[in-house]
Amino acid sequence: MPRKAQILIVEDEVAIRTGLLDALVYHGYEPEAVADGQSGLDKALSGNYDLVLLDVMLPKMDGFEVCAGIRAEDKELAIIMLTAKTSDEDIIQGLQLGADDYVAKPFSVAQLMLRIEAVLRRSRIGIEAAHVIEFGKDVQVDTRNLSGMRGTETLLFTRREIDLLQYLSVNGGRPVPRDELLTKVWGYAKNLELETRTVDIHIAKLRRKIELDPAKPHFLLTVRGAGYRLMVD
Repeated sequence: MPRKAQILIVEDEVAIRTGLLDALVYHGYEPEAVADGQSGLDKALSGNYDLVLLDVMLPKMDGFEVCAGIRAEDKELAIIMLTAKTSDEDIIQGLQLGADDYVAKPFSVAQLMLRIEAVLRRSRIGIEAAHVIEFGKDVQVDTRNLSGMRGTETLLFTRREIDLLQYLSVNGGRPVPRDELLTKVWGYAKNLELETRTVDIHIAKLRRKIELDPAKPHFLLTVRGAGYRLMVD
C-alpha cells in the first residue's frame, strides 16, 4: 500500500483542531496536531511530515514566525496557512515567508481538501527541465539545490519558486497564462475559481532575486492579457 501523507496541524482552537484531525483521517491522511506555535515549529523540524496546516494566530509564537522558522531549515516542506486575516498584507506576508498556499477561515472541508491535494501533488516539471538556468552572465540558478548565485551573492529559492521557473523555462518563451500556472505548477483543478494573486506574488519574489532591476524586468516579463514569459539569454 502507498504511504499515507503525514500532515501536522498547528491550531490552538480545540474545535477546529479536532475537526481537522477527523477530516484528514477520513480522507486518508495521517495527521498529528499541536496547539501552539513553538510546539508546531519543534514538531515540523523534527518530524517526517509532508505538509503543515498552520494557523496564523497562535500562542507562544505566531504562524508567521513558525513559517519563517521552518523555511530557515527546510525549503521543501509544504505549508498551508489557515487565517482569519484576509487582507492583502497578511496574505503577502505569509507567501513571502515561504507558505505554499493560504486558506481563509471559515472554510469548508471540501475546499481545504482540494487545496491540500493540490499542494501535495508533486510537480513533474523538473524531469524535463534543465538543472541550471542562467540569466545573463551574472545569475545562475541551481534547481536541484534550490539555490543560485548573482555575482558573489547567494540566492535561496523555495520549491514553488523553482517549479515556477522551470515551467516557464520549458515553455519556450511563450506567454503562460496565470490560470495555467495555477493548474500546472500549483496543481489546482481546472474547474476551480482560481485566485491569480498567488502567481503575481511569486513572480514579484522571483524578480527580486533574478532581475538587476525588478521594476524593469529583462528576463521575467509580463505580457498584458496573456500572462508571463521567461526570456533566457
